[in-house]
Amino acid sequence: MILGAYGVLLKDHTRFVVFGLITAFASSFGQTYFIGIFGHAIQQDFAMSHTQWGGVYMAGTLLSALLLPITGKLIDQVSLQRYSFFVVLFLALSCWFIAQVNSLVWLVFGVFLLRQTGQGLMSHVAYTSMGRYFERQRGKATAMVAIGFAAGEAILPLIAVMAIAVVGWRWSYTGVAVFVLVVVLPATIWLLRGHNVRHLNYENNLTQRELDSKHADGASNQTIAQVQTIRSWRRRDVLKDYRFYLILPAVSATSLVSTALFFHHLNLADEKGWSHAFMTGNYLLYSFVATLMAVISGQLIDRFSALKLMPFTLVPIACALLMINLVDSYWVIWPYMVLLGIGSGLAQTTQSALWPECYGVRYLGSIKSLYWTFVVFASALGPVWLGYIVDQGYSFQQSVLTMVAYLVLATGLMMIGLRGFHLSKVRSG
Repeated sequence: MILGAYGVLLKDHTRFVVFGLITAFASSFGQTYFIGIFGHAIQQDFAMSHTQWGGVYMAGTLLSALLLPITGKLIDQVSLQRYSFFVVLFLALSCWFIAQVNSLVWLVFGVFLLRQTGQGLMSHVAYTSMGRYFERQRGKATAMVAIGFAAGEAILPLIAVMAIAVVGWRWSYTGVAVFVLVVVLPATIWLLRGHNVRHLNYENNLTQRELDSKHADGASNQTIAQVQTIRSWRRRDVLKDYRFYLILPAVSATSLVSTALFFHHLNLADEKGWSHAFMTGNYLLYSFVATLMAVISGQLIDRFSALKLMPFTLVPIACALLMINLVDSYWVIWPYMVLLGIGSGLAQTTQSALWPECYGVRYLGSIKSLYWTFVVFASALGPVWLGYIVDQGYSFQQSVLTMVAYLVLATGLMMIGLRGFHLSKVRSG
């Protein structure tokens, strides 16, 4: 039944859904788990300590977070074809640039470019396009984006490890630049052919619904409730909404925790006495579970709504951290990866579908760029958080308990914020 529903989606919107999947996959080249694979080689090349490399990475990531509200908002102002073209082009240039740098200053700038174009804007394009142009099938379309992320996590680490061993890290990233330029860019152009018709239908439909809302003053309560659910909030209005700030720690938590974990996974392996190959080899299990959970949660969102699923998103991740803290045996890596995959697949799909449900779609790009700013900031904070606690003399498995406490607190705040949305719907009805 679930696969049949996805089959209908792919049949009706093949190229556009594949576009979302491919842009999500290509965002991998600026994601922490991919850059982290190059970290050891980069540290040796620049004679950096772990602290220095972490500082470089954090600086580049924070610069990216500061710029995202500006660059991300542009997706509301120009065509998706043009916006996507330049984002993919600059991703290719970013991959080429970091392979050429020879000083720490330029390395920071190179990390900034990768984080801005890869993690930031490619992810932004994928999620915003699926969230904006799908309504009844938004959950399933968003799940396809999550599958793109999971596919990158499953395939690219092993390829990167082999490439670095054969040609070094610089030529490996040069090869990535060529791949993006020769494969991803032409695919993006082709997959978005005919998108103007989809966008015109979207604009006409949204305009009609907004016109209907202006004549709702004398309507029944039910009509008013329906109208309020399609109101499109501007970013400045979202910033004045207290519920946004209550939800924000939770929707940033997945990025904060997962980035920290993947950044320090090899340190965890050393602490547990596991080989690096054993640790990274189980990324495939994580990706498989994340993909499966994304598919399931996409269907659940379309049936129940993202608002109802959100309270459960951080529970599996907290359980994964507790297992790492309590168990040292090698077998714990499997339930750990399974729980982490469940949390990641559920959170990525649900969080992306949440914003259009809460704040509408017309200004979705500017709202999501605001959200991505905090996500990127959280991804910069996570590795430093764990690294600092370990430097204070605590073990890695002890330090993750601080993140468990954060996840519990964030879940509590989120439930208060989500209750605000539920109550507003009840009152309007």
